[in-house]
Amino acid sequence: MKKLLFLFAIAFCLSATAQKKVIDSKTNYAREALQPYVDSGQLPGAISIFYNNGVQETCCIGYANVEQKRPIRLDNVYMQCSQTKGFCGVTIAKLVEEGKLSLDDPVSKYLPEFKELWVQDSDKDGVKTLHKAKNVLTVRMVLNHTGGFPFECSAKRNDVRGGGWSGGAPLRQVASIAAGSPIMFEPGTRDMYSNTGIDIGAAVVEVITGMKWEDYLKKEVLDPLGMKSTWFWPTDKQLKNQIEMYDTHKDAPATYRLENGWQQRPYNDGHVFASAGAGLWTTANDQLKFYKMLMNLGVGDNGVRILKEETVKSILAVTTRPDNLGGYSLGLNAPKKDGENEWFGHGGAWGTNCMVNWHKKQLKLWVVQLNGAQPWNEAKDKAAEKFFSQTIDTSGIDAYTGRVK
Repeated sequence: MKKLLFLFAIAFCLSATAQKKVIDSKTNYAREALQPYVDSGQLPGAISIFYNNGVQETCCIGYANVEQKRPIRLDNVYMQCSQTKGFCGVTIAKLVEEGKLSLDDPVSKYLPEFKELWVQDSDKDGVKTLHKAKNVLTVRMVLNHTGGFPFECSAKRNDVRGGGWSGGAPLRQVASIAAGSPIMFEPGTRDMYSNTGIDIGAAVVEVITGMKWEDYLKKEVLDPLGMKSTWFWPTDKQLKNQIEMYDTHKDAPATYRLENGWQQRPYNDGHVFASAGAGLWTTANDQLKFYKMLMNLGVGDNGVRILKEETVKSILAVTTRPDNLGGYSLGLNAPKKDGENEWFGHGGAWGTNCMVNWHKKQLKLWVVQLNGAQPWNEAKDKAAEKFFSQTIDTSGIDAYTGRVK
């Protein structure tokens, strides 16, 4: 009996670390589309990945640092900004499927300071006119940007050193400040894109789990998926090879930007607090692991299940907003109605984006660190159309091979 249990344990460990087979498409659609912009200096560097039911085109073109002529690579860290929101959505979804949370629970059930909220009617000559909110703020609302909260609360404004996504305050403090500040409209009646709302959702996770949100995320999502390079505090060694930020210009080479007001150096010291709205650093390799998990309806490419199929289908891949508002689920852009041609995912402020289609097992990942116009978008989109319209051989895609190093 002991021998049988031992063999079972070995088999389980092997299956949990096996990597799903990926076939190289042998195509260069993205590279051909982007090369002229790299040659002109307009595009410093980019990573493009197209994935279609086991067949993948991977393009790393240009530089992570133009001045150093350091090539851009899949293992270079970069700030993913608002793509962090989807990670918060997954942690909320886990608690929902475990019966520890309902999306329609009042936020005040977990954070009592939200029991009474005030809606701002006007702000004239510095005098605010308010009325007491009639609608109950729910967990659903803070995760889908219909709660009425501004983009950032006062603890995270970027007008002083230490503000912004890579600064600010602890999540529980951010939530308390937000609860004591006027909201912009009655909860659930409109939409306003808000990092604050997502941070409030993360604070709810902290109360339910008794853990810091980032620690819960690491334990339940990052570690199981093998996302070893994704964290809020990149190491000094990682930052030496980061994808640097650039400002783009029309018909002129991009120029280096030391930092952005929302993302201030140093990136890993004591002024940095975890933010669920926009704070995670990651790599293209790690991003693939997360979004392929969503594409595979909760199962990572390493065979580890993070969420149940139905959980992804019902509250992540489709909108959780009222019918009269646009599509958005839990920290993810999502369609109003699910269908075989519908995609869900998220982008980030510096141009990053990843979208997946679970019906067709398709994925589009894009990594840059840029501010400004991106004239290559049309060419990039046409490259994607070419890739996804080609006939592919999907034999053997269900096989798991080797071990994750």
